[in-house]
Amino acid sequence: MARGVYIHIPFCHQICNYCDFNKVYFKNQPVDEYIEAVGREIEMAVRKTPEQFQNLETIFLGGGTPTALTANQITRLLHHINTLLPTKQLVEFSSEANPDELSVDKLEALRSGGVNRLSMGVQSFDQKLLEKIGRTHTNEHVFQTIQQAKRVGFDNISIDLMYGLPGQTMEQWEATLEKALELDLPHYSAYSLIVEPKTIFYIQYAKGKLNLPTEDLEADMYDLLMRRMKEKEKIQYEISNFAIDGHNSTHNKIYWDNDEYAGFGAGAHGYMSGIRYSNHAPIKKYIETINNNEQPILHKHEVTKEEKCEEQMFLGLRKNEGVSFETFETKFGVSMKELYGKEIAKLVLEGLIIEDEKGVRLSRKGRFVGNEIFQQFLLG
Repeated sequence: MARGVYIHIPFCHQICNYCDFNKVYFKNQPVDEYIEAVGREIEMAVRKTPEQFQNLETIFLGGGTPTALTANQITRLLHHINTLLPTKQLVEFSSEANPDELSVDKLEALRSGGVNRLSMGVQSFDQKLLEKIGRTHTNEHVFQTIQQAKRVGFDNISIDLMYGLPGQTMEQWEATLEKALELDLPHYSAYSLIVEPKTIFYIQYAKGKLNLPTEDLEADMYDLLMRRMKEKEKIQYEISNFAIDGHNSTHNKIYWDNDEYAGFGAGAHGYMSGIRYSNHAPIKKYIETINNNEQPILHKHEVTKEEKCEEQMFLGLRKNEGVSFETFETKFGVSMKELYGKEIAKLVLEGLIIEDEKGVRLSRKGRFVGNEIFQQFLLG
């Protein structure tokens, strides 16, 4: 049963150098047709298994960039969503946004359509770094848009930041953190750059033309991030996420809890009834499939019990609360210690995880090497 719904909007006015998500330039795309196709996909899924959406808690509009749409297109999309899904019961209805695209009419369209949380891609407050990574907004766009969003009625606003960027110094990162925290927002996300295949940065990296910070410098940046957030009473509740009380991302917690969610749109991923699936990514193929009254699913994978146990550990350990012994055994009918006793004992001895009567969680030291720890819980 779906706790959340993810809806993919693959359009962008500018492609960022680090982005590997399914996206296309907005210009000359069948945007209106796409919005109608998403509506029909949702309708098909709800008609087929209405019980799967009875306990829906969250909806997340991601991309691409949902705010690449016009205000009228946003209104049309939200009309489909509110007509077809039980949105009145939602705990959280989020949309990603670019600071230089969020005009007042778009903000009003989002708010009147039920969106109650904005996640803005800021990445840096250093203009030269922004240009280097392919972002088009300025600091003034960020400050102005946040003020406008608050006036329209948004009080749950998050911004994304990035560190480990090409040529980025500790001084630049510290200055970005200071400006970000001066905004005193309820939620912050901060991620280290990962050079993904099929991105502009990957091409530069392959040619030896990407000047990345050292691992030690990146670790120091992460350390500074955790210290600054703590000083400003933004509580770290996940490896890369910080919030004041009551403003943790409910939608993202669904992923970290390894619970089920539906994915709609071109290239969207979902996890329903024990099956992970992904949709056709090319927009034309996606729309054609919908127009043939077929669900646009390209790949399906029935997740084995072994894989579910692995995912419960490496997704759950991202959360500061960690993984509960009781939840693990209830879900899988086997105790965590029975399955992972040796691995847990080893990691506790190394000071990388903490074990108590409730479960296991990463130590502060362990947060720096999370991926290495997660690998210890791969079975077979």
